[in-house]
Amino acid sequence: MTGDVQNLLCWRGPVSVNVFVVGAGNAPLPKEAFRLVGMVPDAVLAFPLLGQPERVGRLGLVSYDIDFNDRSVDLREYTGAVLRRLCEGARAVAWAAFEGSFHYDRLLAGSVAHQVYGYCVSGGDAVVEWDSERLRSKAWRRGVGEAWGALDELLGGGETGR
Repeated sequence: MTGDVQNLLCWRGPVSVNVFVVGAGNAPLPKEAFRLVGMVPDAVLAFPLLGQPERVGRLGLVSYDIDFNDRSVDLREYTGAVLRRLCEGARAVAWAAFEGSFHYDRLLAGSVAHQVYGYCVSGGDAVVEWDSERLRSKAWRRGVGEAWGALDELLGGGETGR
């Protein structure tokens, strides 16, 4: 069903977009940076993640939970805009994923590709998928794999997360 990702993002009441960025340092952006494409989130919770492996820590990894009380907002467009914003001005890789997908040993891994609903690599455009069936496709897994390749290169190689 097209657009069903938005329904899945409403599990705790407000619509919650979860994004991660490696390469933009450990200092979170201010809430104002998330006013994008005419949308203003009701809450932006930033989490510089603890226990970062050394090769991640030197670049920084921040997780953001971005909440909207209005379930009718166009979160597909917003997700693309926020991923582009997170990759601005730095060599970075950002992705949007369901909360339970994150683990340092599985950053953008094939085993969690179906839980990633958007990604962006600095210098490229954001890719966002809003159909949960397509998130399970080989094409989507391949695209997430390319984002992982960019992340692995950014981190200096070594196959962490695959």
